[in-house]
Amino acid sequence: MTCRAAYLRALLAACLLSDPVSSAMAAEEAPIALPSGLEAHLQETISDQPGSGLVYRFRFVAPAFTGQEDFEAQTADLEHLCNDYALPRIPKLGPKPDRIVISLADQSSEFGRFDPDVMQIFETFSLQSGTCILELF
Repeated sequence: MTCRAAYLRALLAACLLSDPVSSAMAAEEAPIALPSGLEAHLQETISDQPGSGLVYRFRFVAPAFTGQEDFEAQTADLEHLCNDYALPRIPKLGPKPDRIVISLADQSSEFGRFDPDVMQIFETFSLQSGTCILELF
């Protein structure tokens, strides 16, 4: 391995370890208990897709999610995921996102592809004074 290749590999490792979003994606985490009683886990975090300004997308899967839960329960779950999970994982250095999008599905799916077999909801949140504010679509 050349000095340049070793340097680049070390730099990449340092960036991944210092970036909370990348670290959260790589780590196997315990299920997240939601206010509705569902348990979810992080499928992926995306920050490189076009949006209006910098947007972080946190995609969660809760196998027991049916989409039939009432609106208040769904909203409470999404707000919990934004405030208690996503917000603490936003990098402290660098540009702050204009929006955080939280999605919750009954199974994993590919981002940006419609799959009629996947039940999914999502909402966007703005950030104000360190809190996620629901911005209903």
